[in-house]
Amino acid sequence: MAKINLPCLSNDISHLPADLAAAAASAVQDILAEASSANTTRSYTSALRYWAAWHQVRFNGSMSFPVSEAIVIQFIVDHLARKSRNGLVYELPHEMDQALVQSGIKSALGALKLSTITHRVAVLSSLHVLKKLDNPCEQPAVRHLLSRARRADVKRGVRPTKKTAITKESFEAMLDTCDDSLTGIRDRALLYFGFASGGRRRSEIAAADLKDIVKIDLETYTFALHHSKTQQAGPKAQDAVEKPILGSAATSLQNWLDAANISEGAIFRRLWKDKIGGPLSPAAVGEIVKRRAILAGLDGDFAGHSLRSGFVTEAGRQGISLPDVMMMTGHRSVPTVLGYVQTGKSINNPAAKLVLSNKEL
Repeated sequence: MAKINLPCLSNDISHLPADLAAAAASAVQDILAEASSANTTRSYTSALRYWAAWHQVRFNGSMSFPVSEAIVIQFIVDHLARKSRNGLVYELPHEMDQALVQSGIKSALGALKLSTITHRVAVLSSLHVLKKLDNPCEQPAVRHLLSRARRADVKRGVRPTKKTAITKESFEAMLDTCDDSLTGIRDRALLYFGFASGGRRRSEIAAADLKDIVKIDLETYTFALHHSKTQQAGPKAQDAVEKPILGSAATSLQNWLDAANISEGAIFRRLWKDKIGGPLSPAAVGEIVKRRAILAGLDGDFAGHSLRSGFVTEAGRQGISLPDVMMMTGHRSVPTVLGYVQTGKSINNPAAKLVLSNKEL
């Protein structure tokens, strides 16, 4: 596709932060109602700030709405790596790229990942929908360009990066690193809670409150998930709100509540030399998962999402039905959860054992 030539008057962004605040403020306000979760708000704000910054260096002016189709295409080709005789190239001039990095808006020189470009186009699209404006991001030329870019990525061998799933064996190894200190008791309860209640997101673990759990007996709790990434306006009638916490998971949770003397508020708290602090942040939850994986000597790229992907993967390994899995996780998209289930099932596929000897079987 031929490059669309658009004028660039200046790449001087010495005044960029003030301009960004003004340019993005109204857009952010329009989108906040939809982006009610903190993570989504942060993500949308960052994307819109980047659009404003890029537009400033490209065209020496603030963005106005609706944005034209040509500008969206220019944004894509400016940031998308493509093959040439000289290797991978992209259209953003070096001095503009450098200006964005120096301003702190862009983390490093070079093309962006296709997933990042797609997300930023999707955010701009959402803004146009909310403002009830003609949406340039839905134009055939834009959709076709992104579609071809995805094919090019696949042909180039680019694969989405996924965090390592925590299976039952690795989960048990991580639990073994938790001693009887207050930190160990908390981390054991957190791991059990995040995994056993359906592979909770790190934001859900951080937001879990004592008022959301009900103790049935010594080895049974239920956790009411009133708010999640896919339930930002509350659960729908078909959603199973109560998530069971059974056996050792329930016992570990009770041990933590007793040890920390928590009677109300956030369940999982920060600790300073055995002093109980405020609620953990979602990032802190992810760090705990990562630290326990390192202590257990596990190979892989572990993070908060490893609990969620691990729960679904392990459920697939054990042959648990897809509806039962989704009832626990709260997934709305069958394709999303099916990928993890199939990954878990694959190692138990009888057809994979055709070449095994009787001893190996």
